[in-house]
Amino acid sequence: MKTIYAKLLFVFVLIFMIGCLHYQDAITFIKSNYQAQNNQKDYIVKVKTKSKTLEIPLEEYLVGVVAGEMPVSFEEEALKAQVVASRTFVLSRKMNVDNTTNSQVFLTDSQMKKNWGNQYKENKEKVEKAVKETSYEVMTYQGKYISAMFFSSSNGKTVNCEDYFNGEVAYLKSVDSHWDLTIDPGNIRYKTFTKTQLANAFGVKSPNIEVTSHTESGYVKNVTVNGKTYTGREVREKLGLASSCFQIDLTSKGYKFTTKGSGHGVGMSQYGAQAMAKENKSYKEILHHYYQNVEIKRIDS
Repeated sequence: MKTIYAKLLFVFVLIFMIGCLHYQDAITFIKSNYQAQNNQKDYIVKVKTKSKTLEIPLEEYLVGVVAGEMPVSFEEEALKAQVVASRTFVLSRKMNVDNTTNSQVFLTDSQMKKNWGNQYKENKEKVEKAVKETSYEVMTYQGKYISAMFFSSSNGKTVNCEDYFNGEVAYLKSVDSHWDLTIDPGNIRYKTFTKTQLANAFGVKSPNIEVTSHTESGYVKNVTVNGKTYTGREVREKLGLASSCFQIDLTSKGYKFTTKGSGHGVGMSQYGAQAMAKENKSYKEILHHYYQNVEIKRIDS
């Protein structure tokens, strides 16, 4: 009889324990669901457009950003790296951005449909997957969101932040990005200006332009035009050049500028991320390569 009671007690305890486990699973599910809903509620991005300001849940916003900022044909790990960089970027801007290259290019659903046509469903699902698989992940440095700058491609190296923008940033240092020179089909570009066009751009009568110094990454640091000094960035912006890595040759048609790379060169190279993904590097490896000594973590942890 004691044996029967012992067996019955054991069965009762076992059922009770199983019930508790299911209860804990249910509680965990409810908590995670509640947390996800609260995240969507708490993290609303305000996107200023020409006509109005849109209010969009963060993770939904990121789908439109990745669609606007990176070719959807890129590898999934490159897309994930872009998602984390873009999420961090918007949080560092306190959720207030515009939809231009001054912040991040954002595409609405209708714009995605127009751009992708018959590939809309497939492409959007690919981007949504990258967002979901990096859900709420961000990069921080010393406990603060980093300014996760990114650009298209480099001259083979990225740029120290202080060499292009004002001020040194510890996690935005020059790193190798040799892949860009071969993976980016538009890495080298040419642009020619007549003497008159160049004179008008710099407000001189007869231009005499010369590159006088370079950064350690090989980008133009300073240029003199008729004795006046300009930074490589200033020349790039005045002339609408693809990057500040350029050389100048005087030809029969005028001043020929040959540029390498596209963008400011600070932070993550998107084509570099694509090349690393093709080498089976994870999105976290890509991010740790381009952003020095950062932590990757969830904002809801």
